[in-house]
Amino acid sequence: MVALMEMLDVITEFMDTGGQVLTVIAAVIFIMWLMIFERFVFVFYSYKAVKKHLLASWDARKDQTSWYSEHIRTALISRGATKLNRNLVLIQSLVVLCPLLGLLGTVTGMIEVFDVMAISGSGNARSMASGVSRATIPTMAGMVGSLSGVFTVTWLRRHAQKETELLADGMTVNH
Repeated sequence: MVALMEMLDVITEFMDTGGQVLTVIAAVIFIMWLMIFERFVFVFYSYKAVKKHLLASWDARKDQTSWYSEHIRTALISRGATKLNRNLVLIQSLVVLCPLLGLLGTVTGMIEVFDVMAISGSGNARSMASGVSRATIPTMAGMVGSLSGVFTVTWLRRHAQKETELLADGMTVNH
């Protein structure tokens, strides 16, 4: 319990050092990873049932050769692709938002540094340290959050594309 309280104190101190923008970045990263986790659960557990249902719907059709059946096949594949790609655009938007919020933290931290310089009239490093940390830590946090999301979203997109192709291959057309 003591170790947990010490860890919480360190995190709180780090968040104070980064300023309010760091709190916003942390919230965005938390939401992004929550959505990524939901996608992983869907891909690894729920999609199997969806795919099985779509393939069973196609196999249950007696007519698999007509023009109508071709469109029904396309619609079934599209349903599977839609479920696989759900929320990926939103996750990708959050990935892009992270470095921009980091840049906002840089700008607000530098404004604080310039305020200190204007008030004190000198370049005292000790008095500017708070502003410099508020300028650099959000930038770092935004970049780390963005990089972690980029790799994951890329993997999810590739997996969705591969599964869509496998679904299309599973719905054979009898000529």
